[in-house]
Amino acid sequence: MGAETTGLREAKKQETRQLISDHATRLFMARGFEDTTIAEIAAAARVAKKTVTNYFARKEDMALDHQDAFVTAPARAVADRRPGESALAALRRAFDADLERRSPVAGFAGPRFTRMIADSPTLTARLRDLHDQREDALARALAEATGAGPDDITPAAVAAQLGAAHRLLFRRIQDLTLAGATDDAIARAVAEDARRVFALLEPALGDYATAPASRRP
Repeated sequence: MGAETTGLREAKKQETRQLISDHATRLFMARGFEDTTIAEIAAAARVAKKTVTNYFARKEDMALDHQDAFVTAPARAVADRRPGESALAALRRAFDADLERRSPVAGFAGPRFTRMIADSPTLTARLRDLHDQREDALARALAEATGAGPDDITPAAVAAQLGAAHRLLFRRIQDLTLAGATDDAIARAVAEDARRVFALLEPALGDYATAPASRRP
């Protein structure tokens, strides 16, 4: 009974968090991020202002609600790479899958949401910070995958190059979205862009952090 009650409580918390985020995002897109107040968000969600701040430490977290998945995605791709697959190959495969799904983690967010971010200095700065966090998480995953010591700069150097590629492709999706392209057209264009970008990294990183081949029985 205790576990069931805990589960219901957690489900209710998640429901409230999503409700606040949904109302906040709607207001941000309609009025602009900077011009929307916490009090207005609380009123729209029919919760206390304190409830909003309890669930979200930062106002921008209500808009960028995929940030945890965004930050950890490349690191997870490296950790989950297939036997005999390099980090670069795993990241390229994961990016291709995100394109296929039109994932917000890759940058697909629709024109109104993308415009909201572009027009907000706060959200733009926060997005840069999330890219930095993403790169740091990737560096840690690469260090673990290769057994690199704390003084080895190689994982951070590789993560910087791979992170730059992801930033470039993310921005490309944003730019095409703001230019009015459809998601399908963006996916086709960025698939070719990604092929070129990852091919440029292949000579230097093609064999880096290759997972051990599975043992034969």
